[in-house]
Amino acid sequence: MPYITVGKENHIDIKIHYEDHGTGKPIVLIHGFPLSGAAWEKQVAVLLKAGHRVVTYDRRGFGLSSQPSIGYNYDTLADDLHTLITQLDLRDVTLVGHSMGTGEITRYLGTFGSKLISRAVLIAPIPPFLLKTKDNQTGVDSSVFEGMKAAIVKDRPAFIAEFFKNFYNTDKNLGTLVSKERIQVDFNLGTSASAIGTLACVSAWLTDFRRDLPKIDIPCLIIQGGADRILPIEATGTILAKLIKARLVKIPDGPHAVAWTHSDLVNKEILNFLSEGALTQSSQIKDDVPLQSEK
Repeated sequence: MPYITVGKENHIDIKIHYEDHGTGKPIVLIHGFPLSGAAWEKQVAVLLKAGHRVVTYDRRGFGLSSQPSIGYNYDTLADDLHTLITQLDLRDVTLVGHSMGTGEITRYLGTFGSKLISRAVLIAPIPPFLLKTKDNQTGVDSSVFEGMKAAIVKDRPAFIAEFFKNFYNTDKNLGTLVSKERIQVDFNLGTSASAIGTLACVSAWLTDFRRDLPKIDIPCLIIQGGADRILPIEATGTILAKLIKARLVKIPDGPHAVAWTHSDLVNKEILNFLSEGALTQSSQIKDDVPLQSEK
């Protein structure tokens, strides 16, 4: 299996597992919490067929990557992404992130710029800033995140099982847009992740990305479900689209996991975005996208 080394903890190498397939302009897919690069299975084959080189990787602590006790902050996670891009000698890259993966993209662009990056797709984004503060009244109260951390410490598998109910909106979508078997696969991935990393990632979600946003100078596409219960669109995608002048595609009734539940639509939007010329710097919100059932 292919790995890159991104650092050390004591004498032990910290290694990131990745997959690299196809030829053409590269696309790097960055998964959400608490999954791995395998979460992109409904996108990889489509992007390869369209003639792209597709790279997926597992965030430190997750999937087949090392499980160190350190580095679960967005500065380090963006460094990990930069190491992957430079060691694979990628140029003219499109970054596609889901949920937590959109934080890596935002901090990467804020830190390293867009010299190697041509465009970005942010699916169910975590920026600009989740935490409710005096200057961010649309954010979420800190008690919510403290409760999540307490639940992880008390019974991490139980927390993960509950998390996926809201990840897919199973009360509405189970048996139609998502199967119990898919949720079981995700549960297995989530419970096999680092316990330390799982807990630490909740604190990382509270990163303030607002200083990174003015440095984003490439075309961006935001895709998000209108019924996202993990990262409500009103506090994330809607605000972010205005701040970075991105195009926002809103999927009515779509849950957090739209890349799975509405993969046909998400894939179509990504491919259209990749084939476009320079985007106009105006926010265009699509509220009329029809629901599509999983085949």
